[in-house]
Amino acid sequence: MANIADIIKYEGDNKTFIWKHPCEDFNLLTQLIVHESQEAIFMMNGQALDLFGAGRYTLETQNIPLIGKALNLPTGGQTPFHCEVYFINKTEQMAIKWGTDSKVQFMEPTYNFPISIGASGEMSLRAEDSRKLLLKLVGTEDFLGQESLTRYFRAFLMTKVKSYIAQVIREQKISIFEIDERLNDISSALLKLLQPDFADYGIALERFFITTIVKPDGEATYEKFKSLHFRQYADIAEARLRQQTAVIDAETEAQKTVIESQAMATKRAQEGYTYQQERGFDVAQDVAKNEATGQFTNMGVGFGTMAGVGGAVGGVVGGVVGGAINNAFDGINNQPQQAQQFQQPTDDMAVFKAKIEKLTMMKEAGMLSDEEFNNLKTQLLSSIL
Repeated sequence: MANIADIIKYEGDNKTFIWKHPCEDFNLLTQLIVHESQEAIFMMNGQALDLFGAGRYTLETQNIPLIGKALNLPTGGQTPFHCEVYFINKTEQMAIKWGTDSKVQFMEPTYNFPISIGASGEMSLRAEDSRKLLLKLVGTEDFLGQESLTRYFRAFLMTKVKSYIAQVIREQKISIFEIDERLNDISSALLKLLQPDFADYGIALERFFITTIVKPDGEATYEKFKSLHFRQYADIAEARLRQQTAVIDAETEAQKTVIESQAMATKRAQEGYTYQQERGFDVAQDVAKNEATGQFTNMGVGFGTMAGVGGAVGGVVGGVVGGAINNAFDGINNQPQQAQQFQQPTDDMAVFKAKIEKLTMMKEAGMLSDEEFNNLKTQLLSSIL
């Protein structure tokens, strides 16, 4: 006995895009239940009549069960009023895999050499225009799932993806050696390019990801430019490292000098003398060394000169230099009288010059005042005139 009313609802899974309910030619008062994220298309006599969103609906048909047998007699028991319902699952279906069936060939934009790569990834699709999707792809079939949809789009997808990948790499000048870090940029660009192509079939391309780029590892040309590319950055990194090391070494030496200077200043402060006094001590030591040789002409400073030294040098210089002066004069007194009588004028000038240089050194060291220096200089000039 025919049902007075049927209940029609979706019984497919989440990997289904379009599912046709097996109940056909249902009767008057049949109940249609459409869930959220679904749509239903009511077909009657081969035409897509109504599109139903979420809710409960009563379908009005021309199939009346009580007189159905009588109406169906001319057609051999089959109703002449054919009706059916297609459910469209509008949820976003993710993790749909894709991959190029052959290598993408293009000119590498940075180094301008030909290269071939492969690509694969995932995408997510959603049924956007239910009527367009049903009429263009499903037709009279009763099911459209992920596998069948990707099979329909395979040739279309491969042609478009390979062309778009080469186009994006060329336009954005993406080097093959930097392509992995630009996968997100390439994926976003391909998403925008592919969306209109899917929309023509009532499908919304929600997301598109390139997860893997297969490079021609081992190919001679690729390996050659790969070595040049990475060597370029290695040389720059090495040069920067050497520069930083040199700066660190220079800063270390400068700090070392500062520390040594601070230590010497502390030492002088503890021992009670200044830098100028220390320089005076050094000059006095040099004078004493020259006098110790017994050659008075190299020293050029007599008792009159040393008598003017005082103040900063004090007793230290008096003890050291005074002994050296006495030794020098002893050497002069012991020279043969004949040698002294036959000295040449040029020797006198050399002696005078040496004396002036010594006096100048002592003045710069703070051992002589300007007045003392000028007095001693006058005495030297009078001695040779």
